[in-house]
Amino acid sequence: MERFIRFEAAEGREWGKFEDGRIIKISDNPARGYEIIGGEFEPSQVRLLPPVQPTKIVCVGLNYRAHVAESQSATKIPEEPVIFIKPPSSLLGPGGKIVHPESSERVDYEAELGIIMGQKCSQVAEVEAEDYIFGVTCCNDVTARDLQKKDVQWTRGKGFDTFCPVGPWAVTGLAYKDLKIESFLNGDLRQSSRTSMMIFPIARLISFISKVMTLEPGDLILTGTPEGVGPMKPGDRVEVRIEGIGSLVNDVV
Repeated sequence: MERFIRFEAAEGREWGKFEDGRIIKISDNPARGYEIIGGEFEPSQVRLLPPVQPTKIVCVGLNYRAHVAESQSATKIPEEPVIFIKPPSSLLGPGGKIVHPESSERVDYEAELGIIMGQKCSQVAEVEAEDYIFGVTCCNDVTARDLQKKDVQWTRGKGFDTFCPVGPWAVTGLAYKDLKIESFLNGDLRQSSRTSMMIFPIARLISFISKVMTLEPGDLILTGTPEGVGPMKPGDRVEVRIEGIGSLVNDVV
């Protein structure tokens, strides 16, 4: 496994490879190819940014059976993946502040496994879909639940700035089909499931999405959240923790 980060240091914003407790500078977004260009940093010298620069963020709703049961958006298991888009402007890095918009009375956390694409992908068969993956990361599909319900379609409720925390890094070479996925609110466990509990597995999701829109290297897919979603308020701290990847922590303001 390898871990890649995007970070801000005194010299500006850079991409890096994290190994042996140090950060090695690389030339470009690793999902699109890179070279080691020299220069090392200590973790204390940098501020982590989202480890992705997608042209689009494609999200999957209602992809765990128990979450469908608790959802306000459906009454039965979907027959095919439910997809929607978050704008890249919603991205937020590890340690960044989730802004609770004044227009919403309820903002929820949603722990999700993120899939980062590594190749251009269009009209791909399910049996080939996983060959197009670069790596995985932790994501939080922050949702203004009252606005999502009010609007029927989900663009506003899902699309506010800071509503897509991602990180702490992109991990390659990880077997991701049966990972524990959890969320914690102020240290209390709120969600706990496994990625093997998805209704539509990752290969199906990639194939389905690629037959709607072309996926570019670096694009991000959020694969759905398990049961246990709930509200958070200013002053709260939310953590998404996924086995083999790590922990994504953000405060709410």
